[in-house]
Amino acid sequence: MDAARLSPGSRVALLVPGSQAYVDLALSLLAAGVFPVPLDPALTEAERQRILAPIAPDLVITDDDALGAVLGALREHGLPRGRPIHCTSGTTGTPKGVFSGLLSPDDAETLVAEERDLWGFSPDDVNLVLSPLHHSAPLRFAMGTLLAGGRIVVPGRFDPRRVTAAIVDELPTTMFCVPTHVQRLFAHWDEVGTPDLSSFRLVAHAGAPCPPALKHRLIETFPAGSTWEFYGSTEGQFTACRSEEWLAHPGTVGRARPGRTITTDDEGRLWCVVPPHARFSYLGDPAKTAEAWRDTPDGPAFTVGDVGRIDADGYVHLDGRRDDLVITGGVNVYPLEVENALRDLPGVDDAGVFAMPDPEWGQRVCAAVVGTATDADLREHAIAVLAPAKRPKTYVRVADLPLTATGKLRRDQLPALLDRP
Repeated sequence: MDAARLSPGSRVALLVPGSQAYVDLALSLLAAGVFPVPLDPALTEAERQRILAPIAPDLVITDDDALGAVLGALREHGLPRGRPIHCTSGTTGTPKGVFSGLLSPDDAETLVAEERDLWGFSPDDVNLVLSPLHHSAPLRFAMGTLLAGGRIVVPGRFDPRRVTAAIVDELPTTMFCVPTHVQRLFAHWDEVGTPDLSSFRLVAHAGAPCPPALKHRLIETFPAGSTWEFYGSTEGQFTACRSEEWLAHPGTVGRARPGRTITTDDEGRLWCVVPPHARFSYLGDPAKTAEAWRDTPDGPAFTVGDVGRIDADGYVHLDGRRDDLVITGGVNVYPLEVENALRDLPGVDDAGVFAMPDPEWGQRVCAAVVGTATDADLREHAIAVLAPAKRPKTYVRVADLPLTATGKLRRDQLPALLDRP
């Protein structure tokens, strides 16, 4: 199918590295009512097929020439008529597309205004893009900047030297980052000196817990009042919090964003009531969609299974992420998907994947393996079938995995296996 035949409701998978043209195409597609599906270009062919099967894209773009051709054919301008279809993996290990559907003109305007009003996007903004644009947050910040008349700077694959040079040369006003980015920048600046950061008015971080010492240094290093944290997911956004609020309420991820209400259920799961433009379904999985939503007196609310509490002033504190989730360098990795991939290798009888603290990445992916496959075999197989963030960095050999009486994996007992002689 060529670009000329795309129509409202069509889906276009983007499997190319991020760039200015990438963001321009995402905006042009959405203005035409066509849904971009941003995906990691490092995905293996097996991963691509598994993810795209329920999404059924009308067009798959895998190189910059094709991207440019589609962008040239569209030439659409105007408000986005929906949100990109970003993909998230559920606890079953099967990736799901998060779909908002085509929005009414009023809801489309509200979607853009909400981000503009919260983050203050303006024609004077220069957004420095640190994270891959197939992730939802960096793409959202880049699109919001362009819609407000600002510009973006995309240095490419994250490298502290390139980012520092971009800060010096481009004088950015905003950037979204994950704690690993900040940690690596500070380590580089300890060696070469901290650049002039006075151009920044907004430095927003999310994606993984930020260690308190790193948070304090972030506040001290960047201009006063410029640093924020927010809590959200591919499915939707929950909170936003100035760092000054965090200082007054240590550990919080903020209060509900405007237009939202957050509550907890009896098990501590967080539920968020959202306006119509922020509602979604999981493509091809009505059962999972039904599990994510419930009716409340304030309107439909969704959960992603995160557990937390809300203090007397309305500030949300996370007590834990989804049970099995590993967050490494701000990237979500679901253990079951990695386990399923490892089990496909001859010589692997069983595998259990878990997280361990890591000073650089926040957490690292580890795997306990039952079987005769060598570490070299495991690493070679992982390179062939898993994107880089999902590949275990540590393997531990065990005779048996810890199981419940009903045969379910006791993932909470896996980290102790590393301490065995």
